[in-house]
Amino acid sequence: MAFDPASLRQTWAPPRRPLPIVTIGAGSIVMDAHFPAYRKGGFPIAGVFDLNAERAKLVGEKFGVRVFGSLDEALSTDRAIFDLATPPSAHISVLERLPSGAGVVIQKPMGSDLDEATAILMACRERKLKAAVNFQLRFSPMTLAIKDAVDRGFLGRLVDVETRVSIDTPWALFAFLKNLPRIEIAVHSIHYLDLIRSFLGDPSGVHAKTIGHPSSEMAQTRTAAILDFGDEVRSAMSVNHNHAYGRRHQVAEFRFEGTEGAAHAKMGCSSTIRAASPTSSPSRPRARRRGSPSRCAAAGSPTPSSARWPTCNGSSRERIPS
Repeated sequence: MAFDPASLRQTWAPPRRPLPIVTIGAGSIVMDAHFPAYRKGGFPIAGVFDLNAERAKLVGEKFGVRVFGSLDEALSTDRAIFDLATPPSAHISVLERLPSGAGVVIQKPMGSDLDEATAILMACRERKLKAAVNFQLRFSPMTLAIKDAVDRGFLGRLVDVETRVSIDTPWALFAFLKNLPRIEIAVHSIHYLDLIRSFLGDPSGVHAKTIGHPSSEMAQTRTAAILDFGDEVRSAMSVNHNHAYGRRHQVAEFRFEGTEGAAHAKMGCSSTIRAASPTSSPSRPRARRRGSPSRCAAAGSPTPSSARWPTCNGSSRERIPS
């Protein structure tokens, strides 16, 4: 089968008529990620509301958007998409007040525990909301390209999916997580689990251990997990947020192996999460067919990012050499 790496999908079609976005919550994720991404993507921002009026004012002034004086005022915006950048414990109180049938993006995690997540699910169904949890990794250019390669049969039958992350995460930037009982899987690795599910579906079981670290006050910062997809497919996840011994050996990557080929996706800037660095650059897609030289194709546009948490998307794909 002929393979042209430049033909792989790395974007998705934008909406023909984007609706205005109303954001509930004005924390750092809105300042550093949501609003820069919306601006970069050309999506209209109707305004922002936060119980902390000063924080909402700061965000409003920086991006030149309206600051709502109350939650009711924000929710009265006509034909809006609602962006819930709120803590999991606050999701349900906002969802129950959204207009019936509204579209809403919910910040992960979907509740602090199973009971809370179930209540959120029921509220969305009762209000007939078009709701989604904010799992953006499956929509990144590198993931779209590899998923396209898998769907088109370039890798054959997928039999191995592995996630490996070993970085030094600056937990001081996330002080609001300090007292939460579950952090690493619920707040971070949930993205990796969703990515794996987008390729393999739901596992029949998960064997996992998540623990803290002597240098961190967070409940958990390290996770090892095995996902059970039967006797043919292996899937594992190894995550360590405490590798503080230099950038050289830090890594954040996904490996996909099939019966006919393999793909490698690298999150190029995760190992330098503290700040963007001129020496940290995204990988370029690379492919090699049996008996042919390695080929490169320019990577797609990186996902909208910020100076604090840069997102450098890159991937490589290699056919198993003969």
